[in-house]
Amino acid sequence: MRATVEGSMTERFDDGEKEKKKKRRSNRRSKQNPPSSSASEVNEAQGVSPESGKIGTPTHASPSFGSSLKQVNVCSPNEQGLSKSSNVAFNSMPPMHINEQVEPGDLRIVPMYDGGIDSKSFSEPTGCRGSSVINKNKDSVPCGQIGLSGQKNYFSPHWSVEAVEKALEKGDIFKALLHVNAHNRLEAYCKIDGMSTDVFIGGIPAQNRAVQGDIVAVKFDPLPLWTKMKGPNGSCNNTATLEGCNLLTEDKEVGGNICNGKAKVGAEYESAHCRSYPGQNKEDADQNSSYRSYPLPEKTMVYDDITSQGSTNHLDLHGMASHDSINGHHCAAPDSIKNNSCSGQSNALEKMCLLVNSFPSKRPTGRVVAIMERSPRREGIVGHINVKQWVSFRDTGKKDLKKNKNLISEHEYIQLTPTDPKFPNMMLLVRKLPNCIKKRMKSGDVTIEMDLVAAQIDDWVEESPFPEAHILRVFGRGGEVQTQLDAILFQNAICLSEFLPEALSCLPCVPWEVPLKEIQSRIDLRNLCIFTIDPSTATDLDDALSIEELPNGNYRVGVHIADVSYFVLPDTPLDSEAQFRSTSVYMLQRKLPMLPALLSENIGSLSPGGDRLAVSMLLDINLAGDVVDRWIGRTVIHSCCKLSYEHAQDIIDKAFDFEGSNFSEDGYPRVYGHFEWPDVIKSLKSLYEISNVLKQKRFTDGALRLENPKVVILFDENGVPYDSMLSERKESNFLVEEYMLLANRIAAEVICRAYPDGALLRRHPEPNMRKLREFMAFCQKHGLELNTSSSGQFHWSLEQIREKLKGDPVLYNILISFATRPMQLASYFCSGDLKDSENEWGHYALAVPFYTHFTSPLRRYPDIIVHRTLLATIEAEELYMKHQKALQGYKEVKVQKRCFTDISFDKIAAESMEGREALSAAAVKHSVPCAETLADIAAYCNERKLASRNVKDACDKLYIWFLLKKKEVLLSEARILGLGPRFMSIYIQKLAIERRIYYDEVEGLTVEWLETTSTLVLSMSTSKCAFRRGCPNKWRAFEEVALLTCPYNLDFTMDNSNQSEVMKVDDSITAMDREEPISRSDLSETEIDPAFFPLTVCLLSTIPVALHAVGGDDGPLDIGVRLYMSSYFR
Repeated sequence: MRATVEGSMTERFDDGEKEKKKKRRSNRRSKQNPPSSSASEVNEAQGVSPESGKIGTPTHASPSFGSSLKQVNVCSPNEQGLSKSSNVAFNSMPPMHINEQVEPGDLRIVPMYDGGIDSKSFSEPTGCRGSSVINKNKDSVPCGQIGLSGQKNYFSPHWSVEAVEKALEKGDIFKALLHVNAHNRLEAYCKIDGMSTDVFIGGIPAQNRAVQGDIVAVKFDPLPLWTKMKGPNGSCNNTATLEGCNLLTEDKEVGGNICNGKAKVGAEYESAHCRSYPGQNKEDADQNSSYRSYPLPEKTMVYDDITSQGSTNHLDLHGMASHDSINGHHCAAPDSIKNNSCSGQSNALEKMCLLVNSFPSKRPTGRVVAIMERSPRREGIVGHINVKQWVSFRDTGKKDLKKNKNLISEHEYIQLTPTDPKFPNMMLLVRKLPNCIKKRMKSGDVTIEMDLVAAQIDDWVEESPFPEAHILRVFGRGGEVQTQLDAILFQNAICLSEFLPEALSCLPCVPWEVPLKEIQSRIDLRNLCIFTIDPSTATDLDDALSIEELPNGNYRVGVHIADVSYFVLPDTPLDSEAQFRSTSVYMLQRKLPMLPALLSENIGSLSPGGDRLAVSMLLDINLAGDVVDRWIGRTVIHSCCKLSYEHAQDIIDKAFDFEGSNFSEDGYPRVYGHFEWPDVIKSLKSLYEISNVLKQKRFTDGALRLENPKVVILFDENGVPYDSMLSERKESNFLVEEYMLLANRIAAEVICRAYPDGALLRRHPEPNMRKLREFMAFCQKHGLELNTSSSGQFHWSLEQIREKLKGDPVLYNILISFATRPMQLASYFCSGDLKDSENEWGHYALAVPFYTHFTSPLRRYPDIIVHRTLLATIEAEELYMKHQKALQGYKEVKVQKRCFTDISFDKIAAESMEGREALSAAAVKHSVPCAETLADIAAYCNERKLASRNVKDACDKLYIWFLLKKKEVLLSEARILGLGPRFMSIYIQKLAIERRIYYDEVEGLTVEWLETTSTLVLSMSTSKCAFRRGCPNKWRAFEEVALLTCPYNLDFTMDNSNQSEVMKVDDSITAMDREEPISRSDLSETEIDPAFFPLTVCLLSTIPVALHAVGGDDGPLDIGVRLYMSSYFR
């Protein structure tokens, strides 16, 4: 009977789509680099042919797994030394209250209550204080035949499909994307589209086996169980820092790529058991009483990053993270989570929003009742395995093993600890491990713990506290850069393979010239002074600019975008390859292009000195910044010059002597054609003046920009990082940005008016209200006025704060960092999906009703779709006008020029029978996707865009980690952002990152917390500590918290438990000379003086700290931080 019901249930899903998307994700993995020998053995262990490169069907948990679990005895992890990872994720601010007394995760024998567990006693078994540390304590990792006494469930059963669908229709539950707190895996959050704040999911039982990125069904708790909200309307600890992680906002208008003005604009901006759950009603119990697991369609999550990848050498490090959903970032709900379509759900959402607004001091809480769609991250979780306990276990039982010829038991498990703290520890069945690992384990080789591996979650049964997984790939030693790079690309499913011959065959042969037919059918703009402005190393030149002064005093600005759609024809192998890759991926020292180099760097790139095909916008702009007229169409252009941002900035800053200047000797690029340098300089200065007018008008109209200095890594000629610097974007970046933003807005306006149900647009929702309240509370505490009633008021409030803090730029940077956290992620969407909710189309940061991506088709597939839709609109306009002119032979008909692309849209013409026919015919000719297909493309592009951003951020983190590892210790000043009796949160300006320093329960350190004044006093103590809470004789060493130096000399001493080493601070790194005025991190210039005990600090105090690299071979990459102190007595 059950099989019959499940069979009928499965028919409700589109099997073809599921298989298509499953195959697409599988292809992404198979197109990566061929696996190493270790990886081949992994494939063989999974029954996969090494030649195929494909991953086989996931191995499901052994039926006896739950019954084989007898007892888990896990105590708190080892105290963290310098070799361990620090307590926080790399980039983010701690999301817990500073004064909260959160105990270390400590799973022992878990008390059972009525078939469930007490949520208060169930916590993550490893990782003190939400740490991502790999637990090396031999007593802390289950091994052998392990488990919990009894066979009672850890989790409540998931609701059946029927129960979920019925509850969704009634509005009893909601569909949402799950985010897990990187600092404390016991805390998770769900953002429900249409609600101003997120839903708190507290405790592992309430998460109910859902992992980061899963789409889940959430049921709200009764109002009395909701927690207090921080902020002006709720309880706000005076010393608490803001929750969440650093979030860079989208589009350069919000927070941009360092040296890219364009995106360059591509960047935009507890127990759940039916008998034990408090407040559960009878209906819930009935739904759980006869259950069946909700089928998990193989559907990819929709994510998006907030800033674009930009160009190869331009980083965006402030707030870099392992963005996964993105590390606590608040995303706009994916298209697949739109659950408010039915009237019952809409009414329930309205009632819930009313309830939330009626109790602003309350924070909604809930629990997961079903997992509706699995996160693709389940398929490639990277981590370290723990085999020491297994080896020890086998050594102590050799006598028994001699009697048993079967050297590996059927039910022996080892633990895998992910490097991403948002994911749970996983159990690996020993007999299913790859041969390469089993051989090393049998030989007692514990160095295997230093290797990075990738695993896939197979199953997570109710009876188990951990999911079961199997290993997909072994990368190698975790402390090596190449190993980390391989792991980064694998877990983000980045395609590394060469372009298929079928795709390359779609391109013309070289040398290539613009065909005469195209010159005749297009507008010829080769007589204009057109040039590009890009990073000096850029080769994929998407856009170019031109400007002419008109007789009436207006300016005609030309925005010329590479006509990639001419080469990438719909439904061709090249189009499929571009859609599959979706975006170019930038890795500092390497670029993985979306399109073959022949197209992206040669015939399609707007390189100077040759004729190129473009889609151009000619915009007549008056001195007030208004576009009074426009023309859009296909053109032929000839770029005369390739300017770098540095060259453009020099021209903006300097007054040139045209006759006396020797541009070739000054390192300026060559000017082609009949133009000279005076022509380029005059055009650039005019473009700069108009861009300032546009920028001022944009902010007057309500736009918002949140921008901080970014950390840039400097590489030597061998590609080895040797220094870092802080860089701010210059006026040349903003110049390009303004015209790209304007072109994107116009493209969005044109296509959504012509094809209101089939336009690919980009939306940026309003900020998360909970985090916005926290930021307002922070500003209010420090006497700073903040108006967040709109994006425009938000912007001008920050500008006033900037003026007020003119003498303290570090504090202003901290505030901007805080201000970015409430911002949600922008995402692509199909206009037809939200045709009844046009108020949700808008872009909050830009304060515009329509926005899309049009200006980077060489590196973003959505731009190609937008080009096709725009060209279809232009062709439909021509067809309609041609038809109207034909009618003039019979009767008087007034023909309106440019009825679909002009500033004034002719809605009557578009809705007429002739207009509809023209639009439909043009859509077919240019293969404009239907609404359903377009929604799938948008969802997939969101996922790939996020993966690309994840790779870039992870590479940024990796190279900073490598730089610190070479340097050993870096001294810096830090500002205290949050303070409490257990730890402080600090902001380190040199690296633009935030960290925590824990000082509670440290041997030799006395902590005095003055609650009334929010003041902390740290003193040295000679008394010995006899115990540590939870683990006797386990107080942390003093050296984990402070780096001591002797006042007698400039050297500093770092003590170990057995010996003292005198190490010289190496500040001799030579910085790379650069022409542009840029702010360096000054690794060698600034003298940092140590502080002395007793140390008295308060909020926003400046303290000296010592930074060092941790992790690699023994855990996740991280940056450790300690107080830099001086003392005579130690």
